[in-house]
Amino acid sequence: AQFVESGGGLVQPGGSLRLSCAASGFTFSRYTMRWYRQAPGKERVMVAGISSVGGSTDYADSVKGRFTISRDNAKNTVYLQMSSLKPEDTAVYYCNRPGSTIWGRGTQVTVSS
Repeated sequence: AQFVESGGGLVQPGGSLRLSCAASGFTFSRYTMRWYRQAPGKERVMVAGISSVGGSTDYADSVKGRFTISRDNAKNTVYLQMSSLKPEDTAVYYCNRPGSTIWGRGTQVTVSS
């Protein structure tokens, strides 16, 4: 499996960003996909997940109502739309699937004025 995350950047509090993750090396449409984040000095934690065909999603309490996960199985890509961003959302964001220990480089999201 391989994951390439993109779309991060510097944004002001209250702003929005859309992250993308292009996956390869496995049958994307068969797997649940998840977004994780790792803030400086903290462990990596899951923030959102989506079922293989997109019919079911779940979110960490800290991002519920602000983040939306989606996927395009034709493009082997999973997305994370982030809005109402807060400084505490600052982290490196990664995508992955259950059972994979391979991680991409992630994409840095910095929320600061």
